[in-house]
Amino acid sequence: MTLPPPGEPGGPRRIVLGVAGGIAAYKACEVLRRFTEVGHQVRVVPTEAALRFVGAATFEALSGQPVRTDVFTDVVEVPHVRLGQTAELVVVAPATADLLARAAHGRADDLLTGTLLTARCPVLFVPAMHTEMWEHPATVANVALLRSRGAVVVEPAAGRLTGVDTGPGRLPEPSEIVELAELLLYRSDALPGDLAGRRVVVSAGGTREPLDPVRFLGNRSSGRQGYALATVAAQRGADVTLVAGHTADLAAPAAVRVVRVGTALDLRDAVLTASAGADAVVMAAAVADFRPSHARGSKIKKSGAEPEPVALMTNPDVLAELVARRPAGQVVVGFAAETGDETSSVLEHARKKLARKGCDLLVVNTVGGGRAFEVPHNAGWLLAADGTDTVLPEGPKALLASLVWDAVAARLPT
Repeated sequence: MTLPPPGEPGGPRRIVLGVAGGIAAYKACEVLRRFTEVGHQVRVVPTEAALRFVGAATFEALSGQPVRTDVFTDVVEVPHVRLGQTAELVVVAPATADLLARAAHGRADDLLTGTLLTARCPVLFVPAMHTEMWEHPATVANVALLRSRGAVVVEPAAGRLTGVDTGPGRLPEPSEIVELAELLLYRSDALPGDLAGRRVVVSAGGTREPLDPVRFLGNRSSGRQGYALATVAAQRGADVTLVAGHTADLAAPAAVRVVRVGTALDLRDAVLTASAGADAVVMAAAVADFRPSHARGSKIKKSGAEPEPVALMTNPDVLAELVARRPAGQVVVGFAAETGDETSSVLEHARKKLARKGCDLLVVNTVGGGRAFEVPHNAGWLLAADGTDTVLPEGPKALLASLVWDAVAARLPT
């Protein structure tokens, strides 16, 4: 992977990774590894309590940087000031209830909280704690205070906690933490909380249409773009339902309700059910246009003779059905994976599709040649029913997702 120069989107950046003292501190090692693998310079600043879970030697070996917790080491370098001044992003993962409280109230009693006070770059807090602590009024107030000052405090995942407990408060997966961090390096304003109180539905992944118990008709969709849309929407405050077809073993996004489906008919039923009363629906799934007219009950055997042709039938047009059924004020977004041909360009095909479908917005991706499908980046255009076109620049799929949600938020009724 070739990285742009420092300071440019996508280039190697100076990141401070704060680690607070919770059991989820071990996951910070994977976050650190992912940052350094793409060339970022990472300085790990743990609390004293964090070092009781993961030793300084581990963080130093993975980062190639010294690890300190107090302001009295290397005093001549004034580290509690310099680290914050030079950082381009601060990520605190995990952020415990204690760390959030100290940060909210401006404490500076160790190197991490001192760095947080001097940082003028984006700051991303990733909470991890027991449900009762996350839902306590003191923590709720501290989170609100930090957000009001411009910090990003993500919603935690729900699931297994320490011991036998389960519930909201689990640290999101390292891949999701890094995805959100990279998004903030591209756009510091990408997670404004403007979807709070909104219900949205996102579809993702490909559908599989059975031919026999072994074989199916499918497509190359990995589901990454749909998952990025769900992740960004949830962290902008939305109540998100993700209708997921077959994906590339992606972990469920934090704070997102996931409905698993298999075929195009399954997806249609799930999306129509979930979209009732939703403020926005984004159809990022690659829904099969056709399915075998007859699925065999037993495996088709290889006999040496040429197989019989497979008769196909057309699947329902889920996007068109959504548009026809949508209530007043609901914003509907479609996706189009297009290639040009001898008759029309990609954009000409897409504009015709937008007019035919009747949705509010259409995201257009050029496919083929390693683009759009099965890759972490994306680009394209956003076409609107009012005739406006917006270029979606090359970048992580979360970046494209944030730009789509900008356009959706602008069209939601107040």
